[in-house]
Amino acid sequence: MRKINGVPVEAHTDLSNLTGGEVLKWSGTNMAWEDQDSTGFVPVPAYQGTNYGYCAGGYPHDSPPATNAIDKWSLSSDANATDVGNLTVTRQQACGASSSTYGYACGGITSGVNWFNTIDKFSFSSDGDAADVGNLTAVRRGCAGASSETHGYTAAGQTSGDASVNIIDKFTFSSDANATDVGDATVSRHEVTGCNSTTYGYAAGGNSTSNVIDKYSLSSDANATDVGDLTVGRSYGAGSSSSDYGYCSGGTDSTTFASEIDKFSFSSDGNATDVGDLIRDRGTIGGGVSSSTHGYTAGGKISGSVSVTDIDKHSFTTDGNSTDVGDLNLYRYGTSGQQY
Repeated sequence: MRKINGVPVEAHTDLSNLTGGEVLKWSGTNMAWEDQDSTGFVPVPAYQGTNYGYCAGGYPHDSPPATNAIDKWSLSSDANATDVGNLTVTRQQACGASSSTYGYACGGITSGVNWFNTIDKFSFSSDGDAADVGNLTAVRRGCAGASSETHGYTAAGQTSGDASVNIIDKFTFSSDANATDVGDATVSRHEVTGCNSTTYGYAAGGNSTSNVIDKYSLSSDANATDVGDLTVGRSYGAGSSSSDYGYCSGGTDSTTFASEIDKFSFSSDGNATDVGDLIRDRGTIGGGVSSSTHGYTAGGKISGSVSVTDIDKHSFTTDGNSTDVGDLNLYRYGTSGQQY
């Protein structure tokens, strides 16, 4: 549950008499908490966490071939992650979404044989295993995840038979149910990086060489539009989002792993710029997480099928390189990221 001035809050709740006398009101139009008396309160968007980051599933570099582990780590102090539960099935390259109370892992693949359309959810309020609560419209891996206050989204991906798709699915947070197809990405591709603002979801890169940055509305069902390019074509970087910018960290081009941290503006469409580097080159990452102040990159490959436990973070307020702030409980790549 989100907290404002230490007080737990739910969406669509009016609060008064908090420390400092703030009166905070939920705006259904802006999908954000508003400061009613201009005291400098900064709202935390739906896609950012203030308590914990999560990393679910993935592919270790040794046996077993995939994992169902759900790790979490603190967003308020640098520390290693702990294993707090399991997904319903072992898989890698699922994509993540987050409501104010649950984390979601959608789709994925195991060993190139078993493909999934599963939507799992797990509680943020208590550690434990996930539950299967619905299905995507098609089995797929390597989608780009995004979250509004009310829905989770998965954009693009690859289906069984190695066919890339342009499907944009959404599913509701208010009840357990299957996803619906609400639009199309501009290009069919997989291993895409997901970011989002309060009003748009973004799908960046994919297919090792794509540099396309798509955006699609979170307030009305519609197709995506191409709004810019990454600095280099790549697949499966880690996505994170500040209030003003989307970030794509690391990833894999046709021959090498990348360390670049790209950022692109939410306020105006345009190309990304390279603003820093991860602590080392990493590909097939997936596990991007956002707090209100930093982006986090968890796991990834460094060569062949060799994976790492690195948890990096980079600042949203100052462009620069990331720092190593902890380790996952398990070596892995191709994870899904969530935040609370």
